[in-house]
Amino acid sequence: MDDADGLDADGLDADDLDDALAVFSAVRGRLFGIAYRMLGSATDAEDIVQEAWLRWQRTDRSVVEDPPAFLATATTRLAINALQSARVRRETYIGPWLPEPVDTGADPTLGAERAEALGFAVLVMLERLTATERAAYVLREAFAYSYAQICGIIQVSEAAARQLVSRARKHLAGERRRDVTSAEQRRLLTAFVGAARTGDLDALERLFAEDVVSYSDGGGVVRASKFPVRGRVTVAKFVRAFHERFWAGVETIEADLNGEPSVLLAKDGTTFAVLTVVASAGAIDQVLWMMNPHKLAAVASRAA
Repeated sequence: MDDADGLDADGLDADDLDDALAVFSAVRGRLFGIAYRMLGSATDAEDIVQEAWLRWQRTDRSVVEDPPAFLATATTRLAINALQSARVRRETYIGPWLPEPVDTGADPTLGAERAEALGFAVLVMLERLTATERAAYVLREAFAYSYAQICGIIQVSEAAARQLVSRARKHLAGERRRDVTSAEQRRLLTAFVGAARTGDLDALERLFAEDVVSYSDGGGVVRASKFPVRGRVTVAKFVRAFHERFWAGVETIEADLNGEPSVLLAKDGTTFAVLTVVASAGAIDQVLWMMNPHKLAAVASRAA
C-alpha cells in the first residue's frame, strides 16, 4: 500500500492518526499547563508538548489503557529532563530570572482547573525546589492528581510522593506571604504605575512595604538592572530616577497574565515590557519588570 491507500508517509492510517490527534487535543491544555508550571517558560513548554505529541504518534496506542495518564506522564518526564538543562542555563543568566508571561485572559483554560503554581512569585519560588519536588507539587496542587497517580508518573513510591509534596509545601509556606485579592492587587498596581509615571517619590514610598524588592529581567538583551533593588526608600528613588526617560510615549494595557493583574508596556504598538506587583497586607512586596524581548512573544500581540 502507498499514500493513496490511506497511509501517510510514516505508514500511519489516516483515521488512526485522526483518532490520536483527537485524544491529544482533548488534553493538550493540561499538558501545556503542566510543562509551563514546571519550566516557567511558554516557549519551552510548547516544545515539550510537541515532543509529547510526537511520542504519542510513535506509540502503539492499542495497548495504552489510559491515554490522558500516558500523555501526562510523558509530558512530566520530559519537563523534568528539560528542567535540568534549563537550570544550567539559568546559572549563567544575566540579571534576575523571571518567568515568561502567559496570557490567561486569552487562554483561561491554563488556570481553569486550579490557578496554583501559576503566579509569577510562586514560579520563582518553585525554582528552588528539586525537579521531582516541583513535579509532584504541580501535579498535586495545580491538577489534583492522586498520590497513586503521582508515584506512577515520577516513578517513586507513594510514600515518597507524599513526602515530596509535603517538602515543597513547607518550603513555599516559609517564603510565601499572605496573598491579597485580585482587586487589591490591581488597585496597588494601578497606583504604582501612576506614581512611577510621574516620579512621585512620596506616593511610591507609601505604596511599598519596608522590605520591597524590585526585580528587572532584561536577560542581558536590553538595558535593565542586573541586581535586585531592595528597600522602600531605595526602590522609590530607583523608580523615580528613570521615570522621565522610561515612561515617555508609553502606552499601558491592562492584562490578565499568569492569573494575575498585570500591565503591558508598549511603544508604537510594540510591547517592550510586562509589569506586575506582588502584594500583601495592602503594600507592595515586589515589583516585577519582565523586559527580556525573548520572553514576550506569548503576550506581545495584545499591544498590536
